[in-house]
Amino acid sequence: VQLQACGGGLVQARGSLRLSCAASGRAAALGWFRQAPGKEREFVGAITMRGGSTVYANSVKGRFTISRDNAKITVYLQMNSLKPEDTAVYYCAAHLLRLGVNSYDYNYWGQGTQVTVSS
Repeated sequence: VQLQACGGGLVQARGSLRLSCAASGRAAALGWFRQAPGKEREFVGAITMRGGSTVYANSVKGRFTISRDNAKITVYLQMNSLKPEDTAVYYCAAHLLRLGVNSYDYNYWGQGTQVTVSS
Protein backbone atom coordinates (compact mmCIF):
# COMPACT_ATOMS: atom_id res chain seq x y z
CA VAL A 1 0.00 0.00 0.00
CA GLN A 2 1.40 3.34 -1.00
CA LEU A 3 0.24 6.47 0.78
CA GLN A 4 0.38 10.02 -0.46
CA ALA A 5 -0.24 12.79 2.02
CA CYS A 6 -0.67 16.42 1.13
CA GLY A 7 -2.23 19.64 2.34
CA GLY A 8 0.32 20.91 4.80
CA GLY A 9 1.41 24.49 4.98
CA LEU A 10 1.83 27.57 7.11
CA VAL A 11 -1.15 28.85 9.06
CA GLN A 12 -1.69 31.29 11.89
CA ALA A 13 -2.81 30.15 15.30
CA ARG A 14 -6.54 29.52 15.53
CA GLY A 15 -6.58 28.83 11.80
CA SER A 16 -7.51 25.66 9.94
CA LEU A 17 -5.93 23.23 7.53
CA ARG A 18 -7.10 20.04 5.89
CA LEU A 19 -4.71 17.23 5.14
CA SER A 20 -5.51 14.38 2.83
CA CYS A 21 -4.00 10.95 2.43
CA ALA A 22 -4.67 8.83 -0.64
CA ALA A 23 -3.96 5.10 -0.45
CA SER A 24 -3.18 2.85 -3.38
CA GLY A 25 -4.77 -0.21 -1.76
CA ARG A 26 -7.15 -1.36 0.91
CA ALA A 27 -6.45 -1.19 4.62
CA ALA A 28 -8.51 -1.77 7.72
CA ALA A 29 -7.67 1.65 9.09
CA LEU A 30 -5.73 4.74 8.17
CA GLY A 31 -4.12 6.83 10.83
CA TRP A 32 -2.37 10.13 11.29
CA PHE A 33 0.76 10.65 13.31
CA ARG A 34 2.97 13.68 13.77
CA GLN A 35 6.52 14.39 14.75
CA ALA A 36 7.83 17.70 15.96
CA PRO A 37 11.55 18.53 15.93
CA GLY A 38 13.33 16.79 18.77
CA LYS A 39 10.26 14.82 19.76
CA GLU A 40 9.04 11.31 19.21
CA ARG A 41 6.37 10.51 16.68
CA GLU A 42 2.95 10.68 18.31
CA PHE A 43 -0.49 9.43 17.44
CA VAL A 44 -3.03 11.99 16.24
CA GLY A 45 -6.05 9.98 15.18
CA ALA A 46 -7.26 7.12 13.04
CA ILE A 47 -10.35 5.87 11.25
CA THR A 48 -11.58 2.47 10.13
CA MET A 49 -12.26 2.35 6.43
CA ARG A 50 -15.30 0.08 6.70
CA GLY A 51 -17.32 1.45 9.60
CA GLY A 52 -15.83 4.88 9.99
CA SER A 53 -15.00 4.44 13.66
CA THR A 54 -12.53 7.02 14.89
CA VAL A 55 -10.13 7.50 17.74
CA TYR A 56 -8.22 10.66 18.62
CA ALA A 57 -5.38 11.71 20.84
CA ASN A 58 -6.55 13.80 23.78
CA SER A 59 -4.44 16.70 22.59
CA VAL A 60 -6.49 17.10 19.40
CA LYS A 61 -9.90 15.87 20.49
CA GLY A 62 -12.57 18.43 19.69
CA ARG A 63 -10.30 20.30 17.28
CA PHE A 64 -9.36 17.70 14.69
CA THR A 65 -11.73 15.52 12.70
CA ILE A 66 -10.90 12.53 10.53
CA SER A 67 -13.16 11.48 7.68
CA ARG A 68 -12.87 9.09 4.78
CA ASP A 69 -13.92 8.57 1.20
CA ASN A 70 -13.94 4.86 0.53
CA ALA A 71 -14.40 5.26 -3.20
CA LYS A 72 -11.17 7.22 -3.38
CA ILE A 73 -9.49 5.29 -0.54
CA THR A 74 -8.66 8.64 0.94
CA VAL A 75 -8.79 9.98 4.45
CA TYR A 76 -8.87 13.58 5.53
CA LEU A 77 -7.65 15.31 8.65
CA GLN A 78 -9.53 18.52 9.26
CA MET A 79 -7.58 20.59 11.75
CA ASN A 80 -9.30 23.55 13.37
CA SER A 81 -8.26 25.92 16.14
CA LEU A 82 -4.64 25.17 15.40
CA LYS A 83 -2.03 25.95 18.00
CA PRO A 84 1.71 26.51 17.64
CA GLU A 85 2.26 23.21 19.44
CA ASP A 86 0.54 21.46 16.53
CA THR A 87 3.55 22.31 14.39
CA ALA A 88 5.04 19.06 13.13
CA VAL A 89 5.50 16.81 10.17
CA TYR A 90 2.28 14.88 9.76
CA TYR A 91 2.34 11.32 8.48
CA CYS A 92 -0.42 9.01 7.39
CA ALA A 93 -0.14 5.28 7.87
CA ALA A 94 -2.10 2.17 7.01
CA HIS A 95 -3.06 -0.59 9.43
CA LEU A 96 -3.99 -3.80 7.69
CA LEU A 97 -5.92 -5.35 10.57
CA ARG A 98 -7.66 -2.84 12.82
CA LEU A 99 -7.84 0.58 14.40
CA GLY A 100 -4.65 1.24 16.31
CA VAL A 101 -2.90 4.00 18.23
CA ASN A 102 0.65 2.67 18.26
CA SER A 103 2.95 3.53 15.40
CA TYR A 104 4.64 0.14 15.53
CA ASP A 105 1.34 -1.54 14.64
CA TYR A 106 1.04 0.27 11.34
CA ASN A 107 2.25 -1.53 8.26
CA TYR A 108 2.74 1.21 5.68
CA TRP A 109 3.72 4.84 5.90
CA GLY A 110 3.49 7.79 3.60
CA GLN A 111 5.88 10.65 3.32
CA GLY A 112 5.23 13.47 5.74
CA THR A 113 3.69 16.84 5.11
CA GLN A 114 4.82 19.83 7.11
CA VAL A 115 2.34 21.80 9.16
CA THR A 116 3.58 25.02 10.71
CA VAL A 117 1.40 27.09 13.01
CA SER A 118 2.62 30.58 13.77
CA SER A 119 1.68 32.41 16.92
